Amino acid sequence: MDFLNATDRRQFLKASAFSAAAVAAANVAPGATFSGQREQDANTDAIEWHKSPCRFCGVGCSLLLGIANGRAIAVKGDPRGAANRGLACVKGFHSVQALYGSDRLKKALVKRDGKMVEVPITEALDIVAAKMQELIGKYGTDSVAMYTSGQSTIPDGYAASKFMKGCLGTNNLDCNARLCMASAVTGFMTSFGIDEPMGCYDDIDHANVFVLWGNNMAEMHPVLFSRLLDRRQRDSKVTIIDLTTRLTRTSAAADKVCIFNPNSDLAIANGIAHLIVKNGWVDGDFVKNFTKFQSGRTKIDGDDGLGYGLGEKDCIQKENPKPATYEDYVKFLEEYTPEYVEKISGVKADDLRFLATQFGDPARKVMSLWCMGMNQHTRGTWINNLVYNLHLITGKISKPGQSPFSLTGQPSACGTAREVGTFTHRLPYGVVTDPHAREIAAKIWDVPLERISAKVTYSAVPMFRALDRGDLKFIWIQTTNPMVTLPNLNRYREGCLKEDRFVVVSDVYPTPTTDVADVILPAALWIEREGMWGNSERNTQHFDKLVEPIAPDCWPDAVQTMYVAKKLGFTKEFPWDEKNYAEGMYREYCKFQEGPKHGMAPYEVLKAKPGVKWPYVNGKSTLWRFNKAYDPACTNGKDFEFYGNKDGKATIWLRPYQPPAEVPDKEFPFWLNTGRVLEHWHSGSLTRRIPALHRSVPESYCEINEDDAKAMQIYDGDMVTVESRRGKCTLPARVNGRGRPVKGAVFVPFFDENYRINNVTLDQFDPYSNQPDYKKCAVRISKAD
Repeated sequence: MDFLNATDRRQFLKASAFSAAAVAAANVAPGATFSGQREQDANTDAIEWHKSPCRFCGVGCSLLLGIANGRAIAVKGDPRGAANRGLACVKGFHSVQALYGSDRLKKALVKRDGKMVEVPITEALDIVAAKMQELIGKYGTDSVAMYTSGQSTIPDGYAASKFMKGCLGTNNLDCNARLCMASAVTGFMTSFGIDEPMGCYDDIDHANVFVLWGNNMAEMHPVLFSRLLDRRQRDSKVTIIDLTTRLTRTSAAADKVCIFNPNSDLAIANGIAHLIVKNGWVDGDFVKNFTKFQSGRTKIDGDDGLGYGLGEKDCIQKENPKPATYEDYVKFLEEYTPEYVEKISGVKADDLRFLATQFGDPARKVMSLWCMGMNQHTRGTWINNLVYNLHLITGKISKPGQSPFSLTGQPSACGTAREVGTFTHRLPYGVVTDPHAREIAAKIWDVPLERISAKVTYSAVPMFRALDRGDLKFIWIQTTNPMVTLPNLNRYREGCLKEDRFVVVSDVYPTPTTDVADVILPAALWIEREGMWGNSERNTQHFDKLVEPIAPDCWPDAVQTMYVAKKLGFTKEFPWDEKNYAEGMYREYCKFQEGPKHGMAPYEVLKAKPGVKWPYVNGKSTLWRFNKAYDPACTNGKDFEFYGNKDGKATIWLRPYQPPAEVPDKEFPFWLNTGRVLEHWHSGSLTRRIPALHRSVPESYCEINEDDAKAMQIYDGDMVTVESRRGKCTLPARVNGRGRPVKGAVFVPFFDENYRINNVTLDQFDPYSNQPDYKKCAVRISKAD
């Protein structure tokens, strides 16, 4: 088919000229939704049902997909699924339609004389390999980079990591999980010395208090939120608390709503801790035996180097922490009185006291849940630490129903990005700066130790800054759409288009990112190849290849990477062919994780079950880590062992409140917050090609407070311009819609490539995690002409 340019694509999406809408099929196959294919395909006698995780968010719902006549035509929830127990959200029920948009990329394209020309995929990959070889020969290995995704399968990510770090010898590999989960990683690492939650979704069945820290869970994680509501229905004592900056569907379902000022969650957490200490609610034995105190930067000076990610070459920073005592912690908390915190946060002092009682009451089992609100934050690492503090000082951790739990946004932001190691600083085991981790990698990969670099290079935003500057000459982007999702977007789009830059994009549909590419590689999507993903609760899920790719030249990302690696001479490092690579790569990856702290389920077990949590020890998943009653890795003879740290103790950090990097002023008087909606996922390149979802929310919008709209004479549907110091975006106003910002604030979803709100957002980031802050910047609002 002809390649759609940007203008054609906008018209295509706006017209919604796709395949037929999904048909309700309860009378044909109970619990299933059909994908709108030919009537004869919907014959239940011809349908074969196969397990697969959902293609979309990090909840990791287990689905059963109906296959007939070589096509995926139906979906129902898998009742065996640990996450969803047979449920699915609207995206999951319509997920298979994402395979069949009429503008699927089916042939490779290369830029010749300024125009994209179709070529066989092998020819396109030969060009990629030749360009990499040329640039490495001229500028060195650090002139080339890969940017992958939390949607990449474990084999996709493993192939990229082995290729870049084990073959080429550069750590110029990062992923879009840097934009969503990096602060969760650095928060967990700094508190516990090891990544990912100690609990699991089973905590929902035991907890009786749920504190949602800036997370619109009803729309972002609807299946899990339904489990919270079910838990409350079964127990009238269950309380759901929504800490939020705007009223949402989550707020409507919550028992208590506390609206806070952007960035003030730091003060709120310290204020709760202040009251716990003051009222004698600290679990003294737990704190004495299983925690330690450390002081990072408790006061921020202008010249101490800990900025907001403004430096051109900013990378993850170390802070040289100092040991502290419980007495130091008590003194540090003294200023965070309810009245002081109320002035900063806007949360009433009595509401802070209520929150403190929930954590402080020994009879209450508290589960904290958060996602982008805490992680996309210029102090994302700190606020993760501070929420962990609340659970540590009360001993409400690593026990059923007592869990601080970071939710993820992508299906394998944990399994691929965090576990396989597609961050610049990670290896499949450990970090690149750790000599032992490099030795393990060299041994398993059978490569010279000196080839594995100890130098942390570019995370996501610095990577595209380096491309803009020219320090990077080549970037290969797989399974992500950064020309919609990067903050301060105009800068990075212009960098990709500079004359001596070479951009390769592997994707399934035309996007604004393929618009800037020199080579476009059509990819296999989801069940068009075998793979595995890992979700928020350490649950790894396998899926088989269930249908053939939409076209012969649509290759899996891992196969594309293998082809280029072999072209560059790394045949020994990639012994697999295109048929057995997924199993082979998974088995090799498991060697990195052997042992009770992170053992992965064997391939055969993973293939047979809907999902298996790690650590997988003696044929059994570990549900709660660091607690000897559940975790075989605890060997210190005590009830708890936070074995990520050498002394077995978790760290309670002294972290202060700090103002945002940018605040509203007379010129830009409004707060802007960005995020998602229920029907669409991330940049919309898949969900906007699903007719039912596209019709439900056909375009993005700007939510405006009713009083602000009235003062500016803006009515629902009027076009308004949102403008910051970086750029502007004009889109329809939404007044009294499903979400309602407070006065002085607006909210814009980012799924719509026609309204690229990330032209407006801030590219300043947490200096530890390098994760940018999409959740708050200063804008002005005006009625468009």
